[in-house]
Amino acid sequence: MNSIWFKIGVLFWAITCLSATCNVSMKNTSIRPEISTYFIKTFTTTATSAPPTLGQQFSEELKDKIQRESRLTYADVNPDIEFEGTLQSFNISAVAPQNGEITQFSRLTIVVRVQYYDNQDEDENWEQNFSFFLDYDASQNLLDIQDDLVDEIFAQLLQDVFNKAFSSW
Repeated sequence: MNSIWFKIGVLFWAITCLSATCNVSMKNTSIRPEISTYFIKTFTTTATSAPPTLGQQFSEELKDKIQRESRLTYADVNPDIEFEGTLQSFNISAVAPQNGEITQFSRLTIVVRVQYYDNQDEDENWEQNFSFFLDYDASQNLLDIQDDLVDEIFAQLLQDVFNKAFSSW
Protein backbone atom coordinates (compact mmCIF):
# COMPACT_ATOMS: atom_id res chain seq x y z
CA MET A 1 0.00 0.00 0.00
CA ASN A 2 2.81 2.43 0.90
CA SER A 3 4.48 1.54 -2.39
CA ILE A 4 1.45 2.72 -4.33
CA TRP A 5 1.33 6.04 -2.47
CA PHE A 6 5.06 6.47 -3.01
CA LYS A 7 4.63 5.91 -6.77
CA ILE A 8 1.70 8.32 -6.87
CA GLY A 9 3.78 10.89 -4.99
CA VAL A 10 6.72 10.48 -7.39
CA LEU A 11 4.38 10.75 -10.37
CA PHE A 12 2.79 13.90 -8.93
CA TRP A 13 6.23 15.40 -8.29
CA ALA A 14 7.38 14.58 -11.84
CA ILE A 15 4.27 16.13 -13.38
CA THR A 16 4.70 19.24 -11.23
CA CYS A 17 8.34 19.57 -12.23
CA LEU A 18 7.60 19.09 -15.91
CA SER A 19 4.76 21.60 -15.88
CA ALA A 20 6.97 24.13 -14.09
CA THR A 21 9.62 23.85 -16.80
CA CYS A 22 7.05 24.87 -19.42
CA ASN A 23 6.98 28.35 -17.91
CA VAL A 24 10.72 28.86 -17.70
CA SER A 25 12.02 32.15 -19.03
CA MET A 26 12.86 32.17 -22.72
CA LYS A 27 16.21 34.03 -22.47
CA ASN A 28 17.69 31.60 -25.00
CA THR A 29 15.46 32.61 -27.85
CA SER A 30 16.35 32.77 -31.52
CA ILE A 31 16.47 36.57 -31.69
CA ARG A 32 18.91 37.60 -34.39
CA PRO A 33 22.03 39.34 -33.02
CA GLU A 34 21.33 42.59 -34.90
CA ILE A 35 17.98 42.98 -33.12
CA SER A 36 18.42 44.88 -29.86
CA THR A 37 15.38 47.15 -29.44
CA TYR A 38 11.61 46.81 -29.57
CA PHE A 39 8.54 49.02 -29.40
CA ILE A 40 4.92 48.23 -28.62
CA LYS A 41 2.21 50.55 -29.85
CA THR A 42 -0.76 50.51 -27.49
CA PHE A 43 -3.22 47.88 -28.67
CA THR A 44 -6.71 49.14 -29.43
CA THR A 45 -9.88 47.46 -28.24
CA THR A 46 -12.59 46.97 -30.85
CA ALA A 47 -14.51 44.22 -29.03
CA THR A 48 -17.69 45.96 -27.92
CA SER A 49 -18.18 43.76 -24.85
CA ALA A 50 -14.59 44.11 -23.61
CA PRO A 51 -13.49 46.46 -20.87
CA PRO A 52 -12.12 49.51 -22.72
CA THR A 53 -8.66 49.31 -21.12
CA LEU A 54 -8.02 45.67 -22.06
CA GLY A 55 -5.96 46.54 -25.15
CA GLN A 56 -3.74 48.82 -23.11
CA GLN A 57 -3.37 46.12 -20.45
CA PHE A 58 -2.30 43.59 -23.09
CA SER A 59 0.26 46.06 -24.49
CA GLU A 60 1.81 46.68 -21.09
CA GLU A 61 1.96 42.98 -20.26
CA LEU A 62 3.59 42.19 -23.62
CA LYS A 63 6.14 44.94 -23.00
CA ASP A 64 6.90 43.53 -19.55
CA LYS A 65 7.20 39.96 -20.85
CA ILE A 66 9.67 40.89 -23.57
CA GLN A 67 11.67 42.99 -21.11
CA ARG A 68 11.75 40.13 -18.58
CA GLU A 69 12.37 37.23 -20.95
CA SER A 70 14.67 38.61 -23.63
CA ARG A 71 17.78 40.72 -23.95
CA LEU A 72 15.92 43.42 -25.90
CA THR A 73 15.63 47.02 -24.76
CA TYR A 74 12.46 49.08 -25.09
CA ALA A 75 12.87 52.04 -27.46
CA ASP A 76 10.22 54.31 -28.95
CA VAL A 77 12.61 55.86 -31.50
CA ASN A 78 13.87 53.72 -34.41
CA PRO A 79 13.24 50.32 -32.81
CA ASP A 80 14.47 47.19 -34.56
CA ILE A 81 11.10 45.47 -34.17
CA GLU A 82 7.60 46.72 -33.43
CA PHE A 83 4.33 45.22 -32.25
CA GLU A 84 0.86 46.65 -32.62
CA GLY A 85 -2.58 45.18 -32.68
CA THR A 86 -6.19 45.01 -31.70
CA LEU A 87 -8.14 43.17 -29.07
CA GLN A 88 -10.78 41.97 -31.51
CA SER A 89 -13.04 39.69 -29.52
CA PHE A 90 -14.13 39.30 -25.92
CA ASN A 91 -16.86 36.71 -26.18
CA ILE A 92 -18.89 34.88 -23.56
CA SER A 93 -20.67 31.75 -24.78
CA ALA A 94 -22.38 28.70 -23.35
CA VAL A 95 -20.38 25.48 -23.41
CA ALA A 96 -22.09 22.58 -25.22
CA PRO A 97 -25.66 23.76 -24.73
CA GLN A 98 -28.41 21.24 -25.41
CA ASN A 99 -31.78 22.24 -26.78
CA GLY A 100 -33.89 23.59 -23.91
CA GLU A 101 -31.22 22.95 -21.26
CA ILE A 102 -29.25 25.30 -19.06
CA THR A 103 -25.52 24.83 -19.40
CA GLN A 104 -23.30 24.36 -16.41
CA PHE A 105 -20.33 26.20 -17.92
CA SER A 106 -19.73 29.42 -19.78
CA ARG A 107 -16.66 30.21 -21.88
CA LEU A 108 -14.72 33.44 -22.12
CA THR A 109 -12.76 33.69 -25.38
CA ILE A 110 -10.35 36.50 -26.18
CA VAL A 111 -8.91 37.10 -29.65
CA VAL A 112 -5.99 39.45 -30.22
CA ARG A 113 -4.76 40.48 -33.69
CA VAL A 114 -0.99 41.16 -33.65
CA GLN A 115 1.14 42.82 -36.30
CA TYR A 116 4.89 42.30 -36.02
CA TYR A 117 7.23 44.57 -37.96
CA ASP A 118 10.90 43.76 -38.34
CA ASN A 119 12.57 47.01 -39.38
CA GLN A 120 15.78 45.11 -40.19
CA ASP A 121 14.20 42.55 -42.51
CA GLU A 122 10.73 43.09 -44.02
CA ASP A 123 10.53 39.40 -44.96
CA GLU A 124 10.15 38.65 -41.25
CA ASN A 125 6.99 40.76 -40.83
CA TRP A 126 3.78 38.93 -39.95
CA GLU A 127 0.21 39.44 -38.86
CA GLN A 128 -1.78 36.82 -36.95
CA ASN A 129 -4.79 36.28 -34.70
CA PHE A 130 -4.14 34.66 -31.34
CA SER A 131 -7.05 33.17 -29.43
CA PHE A 132 -7.49 31.44 -26.10
CA PHE A 133 -10.46 30.60 -23.87
CA LEU A 134 -11.29 29.46 -20.37
CA ASP A 135 -14.46 27.85 -19.09
CA TYR A 136 -16.07 28.85 -15.80
CA ASP A 137 -19.11 27.81 -13.80
CA ALA A 138 -22.15 29.49 -15.37
CA SER A 139 -23.57 30.20 -11.92
CA GLN A 140 -20.69 32.58 -11.20
CA ASN A 141 -21.02 36.28 -11.93
CA LEU A 142 -18.49 37.10 -14.66
CA LEU A 143 -17.65 40.45 -13.07
CA ASP A 144 -16.53 38.64 -9.91
CA ILE A 145 -14.04 36.41 -11.75
CA GLN A 146 -13.29 38.40 -14.89
CA ASP A 147 -9.90 39.75 -13.77
CA ASP A 148 -8.61 36.27 -12.92
CA LEU A 149 -9.90 34.82 -16.20
CA VAL A 150 -8.33 37.65 -18.22
CA ASP A 151 -5.00 37.20 -16.40
CA GLU A 152 -4.94 33.47 -17.23
CA ILE A 153 -6.00 33.98 -20.84
CA PHE A 154 -3.49 36.80 -21.32
CA ALA A 155 -0.70 34.64 -19.90
CA GLN A 156 -1.28 32.09 -22.67
CA LEU A 157 -1.79 34.68 -25.41
CA LEU A 158 1.39 36.51 -24.40
CA GLN A 159 3.35 33.26 -24.47
CA ASP A 160 1.96 32.45 -27.92
CA VAL A 161 2.90 35.90 -29.29
CA PHE A 162 6.34 35.69 -27.69
CA ASN A 163 6.96 32.24 -29.17
CA LYS A 164 5.83 33.35 -32.62
CA ALA A 165 8.09 36.40 -32.54
CA PHE A 166 11.20 34.97 -30.93
CA SER A 167 11.30 31.19 -31.21
CA SER A 168 11.91 28.87 -34.12
CA TRP A 169 9.07 26.55 -33.09
